[in-house]
Amino acid sequence: MEIRLTTLEDCYIIESTVYEDERGYFYEKFNQKKFEDLTGMNGHFVQDNVSKSVYGVLRGLHLQKGDHAQAKLVSCLEGKVLDVAVDVRENSPTFGKWFSIELTEENKLQLYIPRGFAHGFCVLSDTAVFSYKCDNFYNKASEGGIIWNDNDLNIDWQLPLEDIILSEKDTVLPSLSSRNF
Repeated sequence: MEIRLTTLEDCYIIESTVYEDERGYFYEKFNQKKFEDLTGMNGHFVQDNVSKSVYGVLRGLHLQKGDHAQAKLVSCLEGKVLDVAVDVRENSPTFGKWFSIELTEENKLQLYIPRGFAHGFCVLSDTAVFSYKCDNFYNKASEGGIIWNDNDLNIDWQLPLEDIILSEKDTVLPSLSSRNF
C-alpha cells in the first residue's frame, strides 16, 4: 500500500499493490494498521455504502455536520468517476480549495477524505459502481452540502453541462461563501 498526500491537508490517495495473473487479480483494499502508521489518521470505519449511477450523474457536494461528520474512503469498483473533495474546515490552510482525481476500476485508486470536507463525484463512463467507507454513521438531520457549480470553487467536472444529471436536493444546496452548508 502506498499513500500520497493530495494538495489538501489530511486528504490522501491510496494505491494498493495489485497482483495479477491469468486468473485475474488480488489486492488488499484497506489495512487499518498500515493506514494509521502511514498517515497518523484514524482508519476505523463503521459503515460501507455502494451506489450505482449512469453517465452524467453528479452526486454532491455532500457532507455530514457536527458530531455526525464523516471521514470517507472512496473508490470506483466498476466504471470511471471524477471524484472531488472540498476542504470546508474553517481553520484549515486549504479551506475552500478542492482536489479531483479520476477513480476507475482499472487504476483501483482510493481517496481518503477526512471529516470537515464536502465530497462529490460524477460518472464519466456508461455506468459506475462507487464504494465509500465511512467512519461515522449517517444522520439525516446532519446533512449538508455545497452547490456543485459554486462560482468560487469553479470545479471542472469534465462533463458537458447538458449531460449533467442532478437530484433535486443537489440543485438547491448553498454556496461555499454563505458558510451555511
